[in-house]
Amino acid sequence: MSEFWPTELRVSKDRHRLTVTFDDGASYDLSAELLRVLSPSAEVQGHGPGQRVTVPGKRNVQIISMQPTGNYAVRIGFDDFHDTGIFTWSYLRELGEKGAELFAAYEQELAEKGMSRDKSEKPR
Repeated sequence: MSEFWPTELRVSKDRHRLTVTFDDGASYDLSAELLRVLSPSAEVQGHGPGQRVTVPGKRNVQIISMQPTGNYAVRIGFDDFHDTGIFTWSYLRELGEKGAELFAAYEQELAEKGMSRDKSEKPR
């Protein structure tokens, strides 16, 4: 259970950003790309340690849906048909607090695998 509760989830008009505001006043502006490539879904994270994949080509991905999941999370749907990620409040908070660091690591993974934020190909 999360110690922080969101008071607002707002998708930008262009659908490329999600702003999450928490009850302690903290607010985070998360890109759709960050949310998509770090999705907590099994498709991205795998089913066990060491199975996470790098998802390329999502620079322009858009958020097309958000559905509450219980009282602890939201399921976010993207325009590339990925909609299996259930983002808990604590995971959204973590992405807000560590997003820049996590995204830099993602960009490093892309470079190491010869992949791009712009070219869509099979995740690996």
